[in-house]
Amino acid sequence: MYSGNVRSALVGKAGEDFVAQYLKSKGYIIIKRNWRDSRYGEIDIVAENRECIAFVEVKTRQKDSLVSGLEAVDFGKQQRTRNASQTFMRRLRTNLPPRLDVAEVTVIDEKDGKFQFEINYIKNAF
Repeated sequence: MYSGNVRSALVGKAGEDFVAQYLKSKGYIIIKRNWRDSRYGEIDIVAENRECIAFVEVKTRQKDSLVSGLEAVDFGKQQRTRNASQTFMRRLRTNLPPRLDVAEVTVIDEKDGKFQFEINYIKNAF
């Protein structure tokens, strides 16, 4: 059995993997995962399609969580993500517009350490 922190990290990573696969199935190319800006923090997934560069905050929750994934992206997190995405865009030098998304991932089942998820993907979340 895993401790709470280790299990939480495993569930979070599995949720991010799930979202990356989801985005690929929608035609996105994953540019970066867990990109860190030393000043503003981490962006979970940076993906692009023909229309935009999506900066995706992934929030994975249990079914009975008191706070939704979207609610967990508070004003401070929004500001840090916005600032980090601007830093990334300056380095990328692309004409595609940025978009800030939230992927709410819910664990709906777990068997033998494998998770089954459902997703609520929110484009232009903030």
